[in-house]
Amino acid sequence: MTLDRWFGRLPIDSPSVFMKLIPTLIGYVLALGVELVPGVALVITPVYLVTSLVLMALAVVLALAVPWRRTAAAWPLVVPVLALIAIGFLRLGTGSGSSPIAVVLLLPFIWIATEEGRYNILVAAAGMFLVLLAPVVVSNVATSPVDLVRALFSPVIYLVLAGVINEIAHRLRKQLAASKAEAEQREQLLAQAVRAQDELVLNEARLRTANRLIQSIWNAVTEQSVIGTDLDGLIDVWNPGAEKMLGLTEKQVVDGGRHVIDFHLESELEDRLREMDARFTTVASADDFSALVDTVRAGSADVRDWTYVRADGKHVAVQVAATPRLDENGHRVGFIFVATDMTQAREFARLKDEFVGLISHELRTPLSSILGYLELMRDDEEAPLSEEQLQYLGVAERNAHRLLRLVGDLLFTAQVESGRFPIDITDAELRGVVAASVESATPVASSAGVTLVSDVPDEPVEVRGDQVRLGQAVDNLVSNALKFTPSGGTVTVSLSRQGDEAVIAVTDTGIGIPAVEVSQLSQRFFRASTATRNAVPGVGLGLTITKAIVTAHGGRLDIASEEGVGTSISLRLPIETPRPVAEAVPGAERSS
Repeated sequence: MTLDRWFGRLPIDSPSVFMKLIPTLIGYVLALGVELVPGVALVITPVYLVTSLVLMALAVVLALAVPWRRTAAAWPLVVPVLALIAIGFLRLGTGSGSSPIAVVLLLPFIWIATEEGRYNILVAAAGMFLVLLAPVVVSNVATSPVDLVRALFSPVIYLVLAGVINEIAHRLRKQLAASKAEAEQREQLLAQAVRAQDELVLNEARLRTANRLIQSIWNAVTEQSVIGTDLDGLIDVWNPGAEKMLGLTEKQVVDGGRHVIDFHLESELEDRLREMDARFTTVASADDFSALVDTVRAGSADVRDWTYVRADGKHVAVQVAATPRLDENGHRVGFIFVATDMTQAREFARLKDEFVGLISHELRTPLSSILGYLELMRDDEEAPLSEEQLQYLGVAERNAHRLLRLVGDLLFTAQVESGRFPIDITDAELRGVVAASVESATPVASSAGVTLVSDVPDEPVEVRGDQVRLGQAVDNLVSNALKFTPSGGTVTVSLSRQGDEAVIAVTDTGIGIPAVEVSQLSQRFFRASTATRNAVPGVGLGLTITKAIVTAHGGRLDIASEEGVGTSISLRLPIETPRPVAEAVPGAERSS
């Protein structure tokens, strides 16, 4: 334990001042003791001796009692100045200029000279000058020229000495401060290094945990194959799902330098290349990889159906999502292909479509027969029906026609799912299409108490398309709008030309659709929650059929809705010649 820390435990407000006084106090006590030894003491002047004792006692009291750390930096010099004067009086009282204790004056002198500040040089030198000159002033003995020169010359030496001591102390303080700052900086750096080391250990532990988790997830993905390649298609990532799907281990594929196109049907790659830019005039092995990643290279992900070829030669129908593979700087370094086996899903879809088509055909025949016999009963002049019987017959006919329309819709959706439904492209004038739909829906709107408004331009709006199918699409939109609009509401059917598009918009003030459900409206058999809550009749096929018709004409369907406010559905068709998505089937039966 250092002396400073020991004094710090004492009930002293400024222990550093008292500690600096201790050497002077010890020297003073020793000098006083020597002077009082019998046979050694010189002539003692009691007044000076008492004054010396009082001044030294005052210096001790001030050092202990005054809170120097809360005062200005110059005030603590009072203590060494008092000590210096006390020693001077002791010197006067014990032989004046010939007193041997003059050497003790160096202790407070050095203390004053070492304090920070250049003015302390003058304070130390002035104090020594007064103390050394005092015997000459107060002594009654004649002073020799030598004594006078000594008294005047010594302070000059002490002035130089004070300057040297002050400069040395100043430089030592600067070095000490620099050393202390470096030590604190080293401690901070060490603390930062310790924290960094702790964080590094923690991050390494987290990284190991994350790697184990990723590896567990990677090994658990067995139903999808994940294949990673470099920019040229050379495989360097092969997950357990790929091993299960294609029948080769990671070592066999990666070490064997296999290319991703090795697992694709060459005919599908050729078909894809022909669909791409005209620059692909020949199909070469080097170009086959472009069929897989051309869209990804353009900056977007690509989801497409392909056929994988297993190691044993078997074919697997898959849906592949191709995405770019990026490094830590965001630069593309390869590609990732995530494939899902669609064999079962496609088989289920095929069976479902076959079932729907079969049921539709099987229901259509007896319904047609029922309607035929109902018509014969109504027109039988030999056995006319009563008014009540005709009313019952009308109910049966309406329900039979409703079932027939539903069967037609089911058959049409089955054709849409298979990618083949009838479409006859001709010049179609849309004002007539809109007018026919409004005219057909007017009786329904009147009975429902809904205002039906038609807004069409004076000039013709023509497109290339199937006028019957387009009329069916508009009929579906108007019918839906009337069903979902309560009495007193309004349904507006408008036609406009916007740039190179013809737009048919059906807007209602009905119950609307929740925002989260808008994206699902065109799914087969989907019904909005608002329709279910309000018990609005329907099976959820109208928008599915409408979207298929619009897509077949190269257009799109825009839906905007707000629950409690209304819905607006826009049918947008290109003015130029459309490129049908669905293939026309000559002689195919049309559903209404």
